[in-house]
Amino acid sequence: MASKPYAALLKGLAVHPLVGPDDTLEEAREKLEAVHGHAIGEGTRVEWVELGGVRCAWVDTPETREAPRTLVLCHGGAYVAACGDGYLFYAEMLARPCAARLLLVDYRLAPAHRHPAALEDCASAYRGLLDEGHAPGRIGFVGDSCGGTLAITSLLHLRDQGVPMPALAATLGGWFDLEAGGESATHPVGPDPFAHPEFTRARGRDYVGPGGDLRDPLVSPIHADPTGLPPLFLQAGQVDLTRDDAVRLAKSAGRAGVDVTLEIVPEMIHGFQGLASAGIPEAVAALDRLGAFVRSRIPDPEPS
Repeated sequence: MASKPYAALLKGLAVHPLVGPDDTLEEAREKLEAVHGHAIGEGTRVEWVELGGVRCAWVDTPETREAPRTLVLCHGGAYVAACGDGYLFYAEMLARPCAARLLLVDYRLAPAHRHPAALEDCASAYRGLLDEGHAPGRIGFVGDSCGGTLAITSLLHLRDQGVPMPALAATLGGWFDLEAGGESATHPVGPDPFAHPEFTRARGRDYVGPGGDLRDPLVSPIHADPTGLPPLFLQAGQVDLTRDDAVRLAKSAGRAGVDVTLEIVPEMIHGFQGLASAGIPEAVAALDRLGAFVRSRIPDPEPS
């Protein structure tokens, strides 16, 4: 049974859902940007840098300043909104449970910059880390919503170029099918105030452009061959309309011999992990499990 704080929040969101099936690009941006950009703690340090020609931010808390692991964060925002500056709070929120420094990639947004601009920026930031001497085995990718997709597609792109893979990739409600054709989208368990199939398709069209292919494996990775990807952690809510995307990608990855962990969290909606910033217990626990996965795949170094 869901916690009382989550149930109360869900009741309020049912009256004012975040996304709608007929949202224009401008409406989508306005709504998404209104729920991002939260303040960060006084002790959290943000350092803007350029890596691989891409604007990025190092984000660390006092507890993670000397952390022995780095997570490249591909942020959400439906490809069109919530630029890097608006996602600093999310990087801060992930740093503590993952015991990691976060590198937030401020990738170019659609439709001004269509596919493959965003994934190329995320891949270039990773190459920049390698060029600076960071070991791939101490790096992971993480992304929420469309950022989860970018985490996977960036790695597919890097793999195809022969770039060493990082230690892991973790996704939180990834959009792995921009046609929104999965069982959870076509036959949802219940209303999801943070997602709608037609909204996903519309933002997908913004991302690829009028002549773009939503079935391109580097757009919708359920159509990709995941062979050679690093260990994956795919987490989604039971009510999340992208739930079946994670299920299908997990099956494909398993068949390809990829080490994959799939977690479907009962009663949770799309993007519920972000509610950890409001102290929602299910979200806090979900990020703790993400952190445990990250720390298991990138363990602390042995004492010298």
